[in-house]
Amino acid sequence: MKITAIFAALAVRAAAVGVSGAAEGFAKGVTGGGSATPVYPSTTAELVSYLGDSSARVIVLSQTFDFTGTEGTTTGTGCAPWGTASACQLAINQNDWCTNYEPDAPSASVTYDNAGVLGITVTSNKSLIGSGSAGIIKGKGLRIVSGASNIIIQNVAITDINPKYVWGGDAITIDNADMVWIDHVTTARIARQHIVLGTDASKRVTISNSYIDGATSYSATCDGYHYWGIYLDGSSDLVTLKGNYIYHTSGRAPKVQGNTLLHAVNNYWYQNSGHAFEIGSGGYVLAEGNVFQGITAVVETPITGQLFSSPSTSANTACSASLGRVCELNGYGSSGSTSQADTAFLTNFVGKNIASASAYTTVVSSVTANAGQGKL
Repeated sequence: MKITAIFAALAVRAAAVGVSGAAEGFAKGVTGGGSATPVYPSTTAELVSYLGDSSARVIVLSQTFDFTGTEGTTTGTGCAPWGTASACQLAINQNDWCTNYEPDAPSASVTYDNAGVLGITVTSNKSLIGSGSAGIIKGKGLRIVSGASNIIIQNVAITDINPKYVWGGDAITIDNADMVWIDHVTTARIARQHIVLGTDASKRVTISNSYIDGATSYSATCDGYHYWGIYLDGSSDLVTLKGNYIYHTSGRAPKVQGNTLLHAVNNYWYQNSGHAFEIGSGGYVLAEGNVFQGITAVVETPITGQLFSSPSTSANTACSASLGRVCELNGYGSSGSTSQADTAFLTNFVGKNIASASAYTTVVSSVTANAGQGKL
């Protein structure tokens, strides 16, 4: 009877675990590991194996997986391109970056954790789900492998990846992937990018209800505000950014260029000592229903891409033909603002899955209550 009861309890546990909700926007319809029987890794090796194998999987994290020290450390000569003060990030000379791009910067000794430099390989048809507030990956990020598709990362925290050193690792890397949903994820104390989409096409990605925590002891702006936030640089990327809390950053939150169509809706930017958006050539950004509080510059100028910033009730009717509705105004508090209203690119939204939008007046309470790991 006892053995029967144990198996019954395990069956109930497995049946109860799964993805919460569904993706909005461009990655609508993503299923991840689907109905695969959940697995519960107990070691870093098991986690790496489950994420990288060829099986559809629902992977549940119920503990902290600490990769710090698991691959040794490296000491070498890097550089200090942003200054030598204790709050300034140093740079690893990865691929001769210091040598080629910062030849005049002072040299600096760097000792970094090898595990952080390259993320864990994630293959197709995976759901990675944190249990409550227990699912934490420390010291190493996730790298969605080229050609992968149908991936869900939900309710997970990724933290403490060589925060002192640029080129010390990213939290989540996507390059040449499709149908990826990042939801209720917290990233904190990261070496470089919290989320980065590389130069190859990542066709449909939704980032929702996540917490980009830029508070740090080391930054490229030497002020405790993380500079490398979200980098979107794909050759044919469709990215929905909805309901996220982007906190204590100083730039590139996000940087958009290449050939990327970004729909930024109902996000909350709070405290930025530099700029939120940086929009380069080939970046197309529709920003609506967001709140910018304590942001020095909502967008870095000059803008060499295109931006529709939902500047007025009358201007926002331009969204109707492509989105099927009027766009929502953005809200600004103790911040710069923007009235940029490029409309030609809005036709790129026709026929695609578009996230809904609420009035900006509801955003702060909704985002602070719901964004990040442990808020499901």
